[in-house]
Amino acid sequence: MRPHIIGIAGPSSSGKTALARQLADRLPGTAIVSLDSYYRGMEDIPLEERKQVNFDHPDALDWQLLQQHLQAIVAGQAFDEPVYSFADYARTALTRRIEPAEFVMVEGLFVLYWPELRAMLDTSVYVETDPGVCFQRRLLRDVAERGRTPESVCDQYERTVRPSAEWFVHPTKKFATLVVSGEEPLTQSATAVIQALRRATAAAAGS
Repeated sequence: MRPHIIGIAGPSSSGKTALARQLADRLPGTAIVSLDSYYRGMEDIPLEERKQVNFDHPDALDWQLLQQHLQAIVAGQAFDEPVYSFADYARTALTRRIEPAEFVMVEGLFVLYWPELRAMLDTSVYVETDPGVCFQRRLLRDVAERGRTPESVCDQYERTVRPSAEWFVHPTKKFATLVVSGEEPLTQSATAVIQALRRATAAAAGS
């Protein structure tokens, strides 16, 4: 049976990953695919130069590879998702096996940006969160989990994260079939998504 593909988009630190994990807990037989895993490998570029790349631009991601992987899982085939190191600004030699599942969730900044990817989604969700909340969450996460300094986080946020969100992420909200809040309890947002999935399934069964 073809998997139901769910796209979850929204600004950095809006709550996309947390929502995907909450949904996976409540929907047995779910695979999560992270767009962050598909940052282009730049291992041949010196680390200091890598740090200056705009990772908040759609061009920084190999969305064509993600599209190929989603096509494979639609055909019932497993694929190997790349593993990206944010500390090293590079892909690692590791991969993560993604097996076919009833639900496949793809979460990331630009999931609703490329028309080719949007066309593969059965349900598209946009997580809307106040920019100030997003910044505070990102500051805590990048310092605790990605080895960044508060100064570097603030610099990157003003230099690329905030403007890129305004240019490339916020406009994709109009493509979502459902908009949820990233500030409400996760259980509430997840319930809204599950209800949308049930409606979609019922509509498909009746057509």
